[in-house]
Amino acid sequence: MRVGVLTGGGDCPGLNAVIRAVVRKGVRDHGFELVGFRDGWKGPLEGLTMELGIEQCRGILPRGGTILGSSRTNPFAIEGGVERIKDNLAAHGVDALVAIGGEDTLGVATKLAELDVQVVGVPKTIDNDLSGTDFTFGFDTAVNIATEAIDRLHTTAESHHRVLVVEVMGRHAGWIALHAGIAGGASAVLIPEQPFDIEKVCAHVETRFQSEYAPIVVVSEGAVPVEGGDMTLVSGEKDAFGHVRLGGIGDRLASEIEARTGKEARAVVLGHVQRGGTPTAFDRWLATRFGLQAIDAVADGDFGTMMALRGTRIVRVPLAEGTGELKVVSPEEYAEAQVFFG
Repeated sequence: MRVGVLTGGGDCPGLNAVIRAVVRKGVRDHGFELVGFRDGWKGPLEGLTMELGIEQCRGILPRGGTILGSSRTNPFAIEGGVERIKDNLAAHGVDALVAIGGEDTLGVATKLAELDVQVVGVPKTIDNDLSGTDFTFGFDTAVNIATEAIDRLHTTAESHHRVLVVEVMGRHAGWIALHAGIAGGASAVLIPEQPFDIEKVCAHVETRFQSEYAPIVVVSEGAVPVEGGDMTLVSGEKDAFGHVRLGGIGDRLASEIEARTGKEARAVVLGHVQRGGTPTAFDRWLATRFGLQAIDAVADGDFGTMMALRGTRIVRVPLAEGTGELKVVSPEEYAEAQVFFG
């Protein structure tokens, strides 16, 4: 059997670990031939391939990013896109696909599976917002990077007696902000799921100064105020999946806090640094296990499935279940964390 592998959407620590696991077990245990498709769904759409064997996967386990490249290509937004993918898979003798990606990449995989393309999915996203799995790889690395940044910012905030607002990624789900905020000892954490009251945020800031500690406010890029307003956009342009670029809520919030409290405030935007660099041990472990199970699913002919972490076990769930809705922070989970803020 000849199996294609692709990585789509935003890059993510741990992608190379999945590729390595798929290739090593595919070749050694199942006797498969592997081929890499370049730059997400653009690869099978345009027939962009690269050799993918054990030699190509040596030394990639600790590397961030993806040796296959990525893109936000949506074949369903391109006229004749699905037919071109099917034709290119046939032309390259590819019998099945392992698609590694998040909501958008696996959404395409779900639709293709319904159109008789033999595909297996592996969930990745630093946002941890796929409903079918307890955790996605990449999330742990992003949280650790954000937590380290918060740890470092505490000392400079206290030295200058200023407020520091830390903007982290998280379009519609506040998992990174919540986990990093708790781990980093933030004064307040603002997430998309719970619109924030600026008056309460400023009260948290004042309380923190009264206890002679400078406050750190962690805010997810998709957070919005209760008094109304949309998410803060970098621009109104949309990608192939209809997403706008978010960013700027940190600056807005810092300006508002300074104006209302009279305390000097600065914003720090972590941005893509959360996506890059060496994956944590947990993400390497999880990504490797996903890859091993994914190639076994191909060998079993169990297509239209996604690998998922449930507790400590890796299980297979229908792709549609894995991508059906976003997993977001519940009011109960957010309320539970409030004891640490203020």
